[in-house]
Amino acid sequence: QVQLVESGGGLVQPGGSLRLSCAASGLNLDDYVLGWFRQAPGKEREGVSCLNYGNKDTYYGDFAKGRFTISRDIAKNTIYLQMNSLEPEDTAVYYCAAVSLFYVCQVPDAQKIGGHWGQGTQVTVSS
Repeated sequence: QVQLVESGGGLVQPGGSLRLSCAASGLNLDDYVLGWFRQAPGKEREGVSCLNYGNKDTYYGDFAKGRFTISRDIAKNTIYLQMNSLEPEDTAVYYCAAVSLFYVCQVPDAQKIGGHWGQGTQVTVSS
């Protein structure tokens, strides 16, 4: 059974950092496009960052470039999102996903397409 469980969210001050983790079970990370998505209240879910199959190629939303870094640990079957220089606009629920196509990372409300999705972890950036 496929399961993705996010952790690491919380409250952080502007300029601070968080590292989100996504523990995956029931799937091989090499068989999926792996991604982090986020959804703020009243807004569509958007792609934050994705890794293509086999850790080849990387996508970052414009807002994430230079601040966020996606990575994976095959041995731990875990996906990470390192977030630095956080801004209040980064406040959202962050979701981990394993999907089939790399382009999905750029699709609003990509969860509607399918794939495997976690339940999300809340990130709040506030002073």
